[in-house]
Amino acid sequence: MYLKHISRRVVILGTLLIWTIKFIIRPLVHIPPALKPLVGFAPNLIGSFLLPFGACWFFQRYFRLQTTRDLGFTCSLGLLLVIINEYLQLIPVFGRTFDYLDIFSSVVGVFCGHLVFARLMGSQMVRAEQLSV
Repeated sequence: MYLKHISRRVVILGTLLIWTIKFIIRPLVHIPPALKPLVGFAPNLIGSFLLPFGACWFFQRYFRLQTTRDLGFTCSLGLLLVIINEYLQLIPVFGRTFDYLDIFSSVVGVFCGHLVFARLMGSQMVRAEQLSV
């Protein structure tokens, strides 16, 4: 229950941050040219970071996330879907642009999300052991 509660908060805050970048900062704030790539791939980085948290909160029935193996599978599947989504942007019908930097930022985001979520899982297991003693 603790992990689901934390996941809900992280996903909500992350989503608000992504929306802030996409709908307020990018169109309304002047961004120096040196920082444009950072602002460009930040939503992909943050969104990919949120993958294990979103899986825990929304898809708890399908992704149990009780072991690091479960977490690795979930993160790998999420990263695969993100990469497929990026390659689908090569099709001109969607009107989107393909960028290798987006894939790289997604890999970094999933890796960081995996590390943070694994640490939270470990602390939850320690907390459960302390309560049972």
